[in-house]
Amino acid sequence: MNPPPAKPTRRDALDNRERILAVAREALSGSGSTSLTAIAKQAGVGIGTLYRHFPTREALVMELYRHDIQGLIDRVPVFLEQNPPLTALRLWFEEVAHYGRLKFGVAEVIHAATKGGLDDEYYEPFVRAIALLLEAGAADGTLKPDLDPEDVLLQLSVLWRIDPARGGTDRAARILTLIVDGLRTRKP
Repeated sequence: MNPPPAKPTRRDALDNRERILAVAREALSGSGSTSLTAIAKQAGVGIGTLYRHFPTREALVMELYRHDIQGLIDRVPVFLEQNPPLTALRLWFEEVAHYGRLKFGVAEVIHAATKGGLDDEYYEPFVRAIALLLEAGAADGTLKPDLDPEDVLLQLSVLWRIDPARGGTDRAARILTLIVDGLRTRKP
C-alpha cells in the first residue's frame, strides 16, 4: 500500500519560514547572540512556529549557512560573465569577506556542525567555484597558472576570524589585497 501523498506546504508557512530566515540573518550577524525568542518576535511569529521550522539554534544557523554559501557559489559564473577574471575574482572575494563578517558570531556553530568542514556538503562546490575563478585568470594571464583552489580557500578562511566590531571591513580589504596580489602573475 502506498503512503498518502505529502501535503504541499501552505503559503503562510512558507512566508513564515522566509520571514524567520530574513530576521535571523540580520539578527545573527556580528555577535550571533540574539535569542530565538527575539528572532521569532521580530519575525512576527510565535516561538512554536520558529521551532516547527527550526527545532534548534543550530538548525536555523545551518539553514542560513546553506542558503548563503549556495548564493556565493552561484555568483561565480555571473561575475565571470560580467567582468574580466581578475575583477571577478576580487568582487567574489569581497562577497566572501562580507559573508565572513555576517557569520562571525556563528562561525563556531557552523564549524562544529560540519565537523570542521569534513562533513560540509558545500566544501567541494565552493572549491570548484574558486577553481573556476583561478582557471579563468590563468587563461587570460592575470593569475598564476596551477594555483590550488584549496590553498586559496585556506587563505580566505581567515575572513571568518575577523571581528567586524574591530575594524573588520578595513582589515578584510587589506587581507584580500594581500591574497589577490599573491595570486597575480608578476610581469617583468
